[in-house]
Amino acid sequence: MSQRVYIFDTTLRDGEQVPGCQLTTEEKIVVARELERLGVDIIEAGFPVSSPGDFRSVVEIAKAVTEPTVCALSRAVKGDIDAAGEALKLAKRGRIHTGIGSSDIHIRNKFGSTREKILEQAVAAVKHAKTYVEDVEFYAEDAGRADLVFLAQLTEAVIRAGATVVNIPDTTGYCLPDEYGRKIAYIYENVSNVHQATISIHCHNDLGLATANTLAGVMNGARQVEVTMNGIGERAGNTSLEEVVMALKVHKELGYYTNVDSTRLFPVSNLVSQMMRMPVQANKAIVGRNAFAHSSGIHQDGFLKHSENYEIMNPHDVGVPESSIVLTARSGRHALKHRLELLGFRYDKPTLDGIYTRFLDMADIRKEVNDKDLMELVR
Repeated sequence: MSQRVYIFDTTLRDGEQVPGCQLTTEEKIVVARELERLGVDIIEAGFPVSSPGDFRSVVEIAKAVTEPTVCALSRAVKGDIDAAGEALKLAKRGRIHTGIGSSDIHIRNKFGSTREKILEQAVAAVKHAKTYVEDVEFYAEDAGRADLVFLAQLTEAVIRAGATVVNIPDTTGYCLPDEYGRKIAYIYENVSNVHQATISIHCHNDLGLATANTLAGVMNGARQVEVTMNGIGERAGNTSLEEVVMALKVHKELGYYTNVDSTRLFPVSNLVSQMMRMPVQANKAIVGRNAFAHSSGIHQDGFLKHSENYEIMNPHDVGVPESSIVLTARSGRHALKHRLELLGFRYDKPTLDGIYTRFLDMADIRKEVNDKDLMELVR
């Protein structure tokens, strides 16, 4: 089995569903082109039947990018699929992503249906989508809470109908990593035609486990991951693209790789944050402003002696210019000496000790001491 993991980015579809994060078609094109430069394999451009604007966005993104597959979402409804197919007419590589609920909770309470009818509707949707594009992805919504036997039956049926990718999403962020990994393993062990399609995973972060569940899915056979920049998405968000990419890159022993240019992660993260008006939390993994910042005296001392003491990634690998030493009342002499030397000041130990005492008084009042403050201090 190939060890390449395909990156399916849904920033412009699932991510855009966050209140206040809607983009114009022109803004979506800007983001799509940056995702192409980043190296994502599939861009889910929108849900064409949902609005004229979304339809136009899919059309224009299909025209604007050449390397990634452009994907359009639809429900397992003929009208949805027709709209997706029409929107993708100009795509160099188009994919329709259609699907329906797979858990009994959804089957009963959302669709008022039965497992048998859901199977029929799923198969019919895939077959209809195949009349527009060869590449059809089926999503088994709420697979995280679905009965395993039925989920396997559904997966086998849609692959037989022509699905090239089957998405096993933890739509509600319910699963624990071991549980989700076993679910993917069960699919591989119990679906006779599973190797005729790619198994994809789409996890939400309701319990803060989206990235962990995604990695568990990969380690149990899935080869496509559905992610968003900065982990944006409905409720608590989606799996973060940058977290999955760097987890696989750091853990080379796993043997997986992506085609993402990781040095573009930080710039694209900033672009998405600005355009979607969605700030990135300071302690966000990989791209948060504190991801490569050190303020504890013990950590600063260890980092200055050898960066790998406290950094498992080089900031340049993700596009961050450099690590930073943040001076606070928790900082030690080593960090203060380092920053002063960067400013051109060198002192013997007794003088530095005196400056350090005054520094602590300043830091207690100002919380964070910057270069301007240090100039004031040494004067």
